[in-house]
Amino acid sequence: MFKLKTLVLLIAVVGLSGCSLLPDTSKIIPWETESELSGDYENAIEADAITVPGDLNSGAIQQAYPIPEVAVNLAIPVTGKAPRPAPLTAGSQLDAVRLQRLGESNWAVVNVAPGQLWPQVRAFLVSSGIDVASVDASGGLIDTAFVMLENKSLESRFRFRVDSGVQRNTSELHVLQQNVAKDLDLTSWPQNSDDTELEQTMLRNIAQFIANSAESAPVSMMAEQAMTGAGRIAMEESSSGARLRLDLPFNRAWAATEKGFTDAGFRLDDKNRSAGLFYVTYLGPDGEEDGGWFSWLGGSDSDDPLIGQEFQVQLTTEDTSQVTIHILGSDGQPIGQLEQQGLLTLLQGNIT
Repeated sequence: MFKLKTLVLLIAVVGLSGCSLLPDTSKIIPWETESELSGDYENAIEADAITVPGDLNSGAIQQAYPIPEVAVNLAIPVTGKAPRPAPLTAGSQLDAVRLQRLGESNWAVVNVAPGQLWPQVRAFLVSSGIDVASVDASGGLIDTAFVMLENKSLESRFRFRVDSGVQRNTSELHVLQQNVAKDLDLTSWPQNSDDTELEQTMLRNIAQFIANSAESAPVSMMAEQAMTGAGRIAMEESSSGARLRLDLPFNRAWAATEKGFTDAGFRLDDKNRSAGLFYVTYLGPDGEEDGGWFSWLGGSDSDDPLIGQEFQVQLTTEDTSQVTIHILGSDGQPIGQLEQQGLLTLLQGNIT
């Protein structure tokens, strides 16, 4: 008992004396004055860069808090009224699932991020009793085994491809179908489905399943890391103006832009596909109150000064899978920076 008390006393003494071993933190903080400690970091002391001898590798020495590059932005003049913000989602994005078609291509646009769509595709296959043959999360691919479907004479296999959608946090689902055949190379897939009717039926069935289970869909962390939900459309700004960058081939970018005009508040008057030009009139988005988006440009909250004005929308091919979109005046000349930004923002939110 005596030894135990002695031990407890010794620990208490060591614990108390340990406090004196803590350094004086006021001597460590690299500021000199009280004003600097209160948040005035502009005059903070900056330590010299570490000098590494020439015979040693300095690659491991990096900034703890690197300052990112700041893109050149448009200087917005003071108008006395703040411009209206862009909508968080476009009106056409309110549907959970939409089927789209361009030429012979069919796909579903799903209003969830790829990481959320991926497990829904897996759940559909499980509920349908279709076995999975292989999975490639980095490529967004799910291949099925061959299965005999009702009223079909040949077995089929399917490839489901999940891509990032045009808009942020949306996805695209593509289906490719292949019939079984003698001496079939299982490592390759055709460019187009062998049975387009069966492809469309499968796409409609899985789209309905996704729409029914949209609210309870889980998230796949593996797919989320492999497939970005950042979208394929972005605003690029510089001192010369603003433009939209659309990561789509020209054929689809042309069709998607034309389809987005109505929801963005434009009337399509004419088009010249070979020149990449649309001729439009701005009517203002339906349902706008207080004069519409651009009423802050004029002197009254009840008037939108851009309504009724004509514009040209120019699509230019950057490479095989990227297009840029500019908005010009009716005469093909640049327009004001604020009007340019506002009109492109409206269009940006309605291209799918």
